[in-house]
Amino acid sequence: MNKSRKSLAKPRSFAFTRQFGHCYYCNQPMWSEDPVTFASKHKITLGQAKRFQCTGEHLKAHHEGGSASQNNIVAACLFCNQKRHQRKVAPPPEQYKNLIHQRMNKGRWHDVRLN
Repeated sequence: MNKSRKSLAKPRSFAFTRQFGHCYYCNQPMWSEDPVTFASKHKITLGQAKRFQCTGEHLKAHHEGGSASQNNIVAACLFCNQKRHQRKVAPPPEQYKNLIHQRMNKGRWHDVRLN
């Protein structure tokens, strides 16, 4: 890990609590510590539960000067976070959030819906 970058563990944990354990983008529940219990609770496989692992997401990217402060980090499920960053250019967070909500309304996001 680059020594100039701060760990996202604390701000991610704070965001997870602030967001009541739901993804910033898709609003699906996430897990932060126990995938087995999460999978059992939602009656999904461990492989499916992996998509809902809580990750920390910068609202303003680190390479654009964004910090690891609590006001710049949100909690996002692994699936949403990875899909955003697999694009050639990651869209701004609010634009991406709107795109996901449009897709979810059409049943075209997450093959497993938990809420």
